[in-house]
Amino acid sequence: MAGLIHRQGSVLVRRLLSSRPWNSALPAQFHTCSLLDKQISFNLSDIGEGIREVTVKEWFVKEGDVVEQFDNLCEVQSDKASVTITSRYDGKIVKLHKLVDEIALVGKPLLDFDVEEDADDSSSDSSSDEEVEVSQQAVAASVISSGKVLATPAVRRIAMENKVDLRSVKASGRNGRVLKGDVLEFLNIIPEGTVKPHPSIAAQQARTAAAAAPAVKPLELKQAETVVPLKGVAKAMYKSMVEALKIPHFAYSDEIDVSKLVQVREDLKKEALAQGVKLTYMPFFVKAASNALKQFPILNSSFCEATESLIYKSYHNISIAMHTPQGLVVPNVKNVDQKSILEIAADLNALQERGAKNALLPEDFANGTFSLSNIGIIGGTYTHPCIMAPQVAIGAIGKTKLLPRFDASGAVVPAHIMNVSWSADHRVIDGVTMASFSNAWKALLENPQLFLLSAK
Repeated sequence: MAGLIHRQGSVLVRRLLSSRPWNSALPAQFHTCSLLDKQISFNLSDIGEGIREVTVKEWFVKEGDVVEQFDNLCEVQSDKASVTITSRYDGKIVKLHKLVDEIALVGKPLLDFDVEEDADDSSSDSSSDEEVEVSQQAVAASVISSGKVLATPAVRRIAMENKVDLRSVKASGRNGRVLKGDVLEFLNIIPEGTVKPHPSIAAQQARTAAAAAPAVKPLELKQAETVVPLKGVAKAMYKSMVEALKIPHFAYSDEIDVSKLVQVREDLKKEALAQGVKLTYMPFFVKAASNALKQFPILNSSFCEATESLIYKSYHNISIAMHTPQGLVVPNVKNVDQKSILEIAADLNALQERGAKNALLPEDFANGTFSLSNIGIIGGTYTHPCIMAPQVAIGAIGKTKLLPRFDASGAVVPAHIMNVSWSADHRVIDGVTMASFSNAWKALLENPQLFLLSAK
């Protein structure tokens, strides 16, 4: 009811403004700007995947800009992906709450707008629990009793409950708005003069005081130190490793003779490139893992600590650890069990391209079931990878080296030897299961013709 009354009032004021001569003064009690403009906070909405904070990468607007709905406002970087935030309003930007590289929290103000709307329709001036909706009849009564005095519904309610005519209260708010503190002072509940200034005024006073304060010279030792707070991918790595180290890991390692795989890949890479796909060894590792997971599905499960139960996954979304300019990220290739090696290679190429451009999407990280990390492209042989909770296993592939080995006749021959290190959650995975899975994976890579038996 109150919203309807004020919307009608807003229309009336516009008509008066268009029909009256500009040198005619409107009645003093008309506060036209408050009926036409409203300042509201634009909160950072939930962008999914349990993300609770992001880093502001870039602003596309500045204070004073006028924007429309769906205009780009800024780009933010979560611990998983980069997301562009668009406007939900038409209006003027009056304040940016965050600078570039600052942390913004989901549900907290990102910027403030002035929008053309009835100011009394919003209760955003206060977010305290006591500012709840009252009945339509109570709101209508408060509007009638208060006349055209500016006040939020919560303040009108307090005035109505205490039978206070808001026209008798001295207003201290913006544009003559009656604040809660004004009513409490009028009722002698709090001493006169305790009403705080408008937040923007208080902030300006604080900035002025800070500017006037003498600079404090830090200790010489501190001048040689730089404090860099964790954010974005680095902060995500901190959180995931804290969770990972709660898991009792055990490790299993082996070596694989990939000489035949080297030859197969060499024979196929030109044909793959002709189809627009760069073929590396990783698609073979991923497909071999998927085939082996069909034999040992417990390794494609997740562990729920709350219910002490395993959740078996019928889909194989293989997470791939990859280095990007922002740090280590672990997106996954979806439904590997339903794809050919060439399709997996195309998906991997797309993930790597998006990772290099910092353009990975939240869905690229969702619902991973098993992880592989190829440290061999950097160097090293054996390692001890950390499991990505709630997954139960991960493999790290070492560098392939040309080493001497004995063939079936006992002669020394050159062989392409690759090492692998597995880590598993010892709460639910035993050593025999991990070793058996590794042997199944190894058999496919040492005899790549076996891929033909399960080609998709």
